[in-house]
Amino acid sequence: MTAPVPLVPLPARLAVFLSGRGSNFEALARAAAAGEVPARIALVASDRPEAPGLARARELGLSAIGLSAKELGGKAALEERLCELVLGHGIDLICLAGFMRILSPSFVDRFPLRILNIHPSLLPSFPGLHAQEQAVRYGVRVSGVTVHFVDAGTDTGPVVTQRAVPVLEDDDEDSLAARILPIEHETYVEAVRRVLAGGWRVEGRRVIFS
Repeated sequence: MTAPVPLVPLPARLAVFLSGRGSNFEALARAAAAGEVPARIALVASDRPEAPGLARARELGLSAIGLSAKELGGKAALEERLCELVLGHGIDLICLAGFMRILSPSFVDRFPLRILNIHPSLLPSFPGLHAQEQAVRYGVRVSGVTVHFVDAGTDTGPVVTQRAVPVLEDDDEDSLAARILPIEHETYVEAVRRVLAGGWRVEGRRVIFS
């Protein structure tokens, strides 16, 4: 069990890591701009320099940086550069938003309980890639969204919050993903707001809010 986590200085400084279109990034950016979360996005970074989310971040006037593991010399070099950016921008919380790389234990250990991820299933069911396809193939009646802290595993960190989404009889991967996506946006904003409020603690795999 951890001690209760204190409130970070507000507005908090967020970093968003993405690899694609960044719809969850946009949801967080809208919420920050509207004052729905006490934070500002100070950094957007991607392991794919061509990611559409970077272009959108630049349109919003945000610091947006694309990195290539190949050009930098491998995964370790990429993570070292990400670490430098996080520290250099004074980041309080890192939010993964469709970031398609598994962060190494050494990176995660540098930022304990400071990295959030959102996953389109009710973990621990259907971790990893293509969670919606896994749910449809398995035949479950309910799937959903999980926001969790990142640890050294794949989608195994302490759960911050979850929301359920029914799986319909005629759902395929695309239709289920389309109905889960707006719930992802709402849930991520809610989770970031609660985490930044402080006063929570971790017991086992659960985040306990006061």
